[in-house]
Amino acid sequence: MLALRTERSWSLDQLASRSGVSKGVLVALEQGRSNPNLATLARLADAFGVPVSRLVEVAEEPTVRVTSPAAHRQLWTGPAGGTGTIVGATEPPWAAELWRWVLMPGEGFGGDAHAPATRELVWVERGTVTLTVAAVQYQLGTGACARFPGGLPHRYANDGSGQAELTMVVVVPPAPA
Repeated sequence: MLALRTERSWSLDQLASRSGVSKGVLVALEQGRSNPNLATLARLADAFGVPVSRLVEVAEEPTVRVTSPAAHRQLWTGPAGGTGTIVGATEPPWAAELWRWVLMPGEGFGGDAHAPATRELVWVERGTVTLTVAAVQYQLGTGACARFPGGLPHRYANDGSGQAELTMVVVVPPAPA
C-alpha cells in the first residue's frame, strides 16, 4: 500500500479522503500492525484503481502468470462457512478481478458501492442468489448471468435452503488523477 501511495505522491490524508478509510487505520496497515478486512481492501483498491489482489501480493507480475489453487486468497468467510476467494486479477488500468463465491443458506455479502465506473459480472453456477442493486432485487438461478454498474450499492445473498456458488468478475477503473 505504501508503494502505491508513494507512486501517486499521495499523503495519508489524501488516501484517507479518497478511500473513506481512517488515517489511523492506514497508518496501522502500512506499519504492518493490522490486517484489513475485505471492505477496507475494497475501499483501498477502489481509491488506487487497482484490483484487490494487488494489495495482497508483493511480487511483480510476469508476462504470463499461472497460479495453482494454493495461490488463491480467501478474503471472506461467512458465518455459516461460505467463502469469497479471489482467484486472480489483471493489472491496471482497467484491471479485472476473478472471484469464486460460495454462499451458504442465510449468508450475504456486499452493500457498499465501488468506484463510480466499476463494473460487475456474476454467473450463478449452482443454487439461487438474490442480487440487490440500488435497492432493486433480482433472483438469479443456476446458469443465470447478470452485469451491472458496481458503482451502485449492491449485495449478494443466499435466501434459499441450499448452497449457492457463483463466479464474479469485477472490472476496476483507473484511479482518478
